[in-house]
Amino acid sequence: MLVLAPPHTGGPLARNADPPGRNYSGGMTATGATRSPLDAEDLRVRVQKRLDEFLCAQVSVLDDISPDLAPLSESITDLLRGGKRLRPAFAYWGWRGAGGADSEEAVTAATALELLQACALIHDDVMDGSDTRRGMPAAHRRFGRLHRGNEWLGSPEGFGIGAAILLGDLCLSWADELLMSCGLPPRSLMRAKPVYDVMRTELMAGQYLDLLEQAMGGGSAARAMRVVRFKSAKYTIERPLHLGAALADAPTELVVAYSGYGLPLGEAFQLRDDILGVFGDPAETGKPAGDDLREGKRTVLVATAVESASPAQAAVLRRRLGDPALDADGVEELREIIVGTGALDHVEALIEALTAHAFRALESPHVQEPARDVLHGLAIAATARSV
Repeated sequence: MLVLAPPHTGGPLARNADPPGRNYSGGMTATGATRSPLDAEDLRVRVQKRLDEFLCAQVSVLDDISPDLAPLSESITDLLRGGKRLRPAFAYWGWRGAGGADSEEAVTAATALELLQACALIHDDVMDGSDTRRGMPAAHRRFGRLHRGNEWLGSPEGFGIGAAILLGDLCLSWADELLMSCGLPPRSLMRAKPVYDVMRTELMAGQYLDLLEQAMGGGSAARAMRVVRFKSAKYTIERPLHLGAALADAPTELVVAYSGYGLPLGEAFQLRDDILGVFGDPAETGKPAGDDLREGKRTVLVATAVESASPAQAAVLRRRLGDPALDADGVEELREIIVGTGALDHVEALIEALTAHAFRALESPHVQEPARDVLHGLAIAATARSV
């Protein structure tokens, strides 16, 4: 849901945007616009090319099994045409920051994380009951419509959920396959495998903690922050950096610097995503306005509002949050409470503090160029307020 933008030149974020001695430009396009740091070394284009090649081979395997598997192939192909490629970017620049040379093998290893992300998105949409993903029907909705349109037996919703779970599992399997066949030396892969293993464990644990918070009706902001750390922060930035570092046989000092940069930045990233889930433009987020409020997501933003609410405000939050029929007026009422309790300002200040911490860690002498400048630009983009 996060919308990545070029570095800000003003506003509160800019106070932390350029520490002394740093002036990331990200490169300029032919029209003079600032180029996204995600496009350094043409990384997004190269990741998409590698995904297309890998999926073409996998679709052939599925076609050989049965033509009935075509909807699975089409669904994952459509999903993987979109996305910001954040995790591959942090893995690749983690490799480069450790002295790894640019190579197609390193890009392929980083690309595997996009398939892991696809698994997480598909399963997350099932658990949240989301209708859309990247401006398209979520996988379980898509397969539900397929069932309904063909007038098959049984429940369309049940079929959709089952198919989406299997599709997510398939992406998880493919992520392993792509990483292990990336072409880097076996000793590099053996160094990276423990990082990859713990990354997946933390992701699944974080997903469960998120599910638990929804079932319990939400808890404290501290509990919500724990979900942020394990469901998103480590998985999005810190562990991809560690993966790239392990592949390049980085020294311990660099791994520590990557944690000092990646963990707070990952938390800031998710907090920004949570704000956009409530206040973001649907044209940019790919989801209906206020969709996170309809789903009743127990984010740090919401938990902070609940902790600071007056009795009257708390009653509205209890009644409105998680209402799937929440209309535009209901969304606006909840937004006003979130602003009125000071929760929005609190989370914005937290994002600034976490981002500043990340910038300080990035000044480590162990981070090699040009990775340092690109990582600096990625930090600004990942916490931007909007496009």
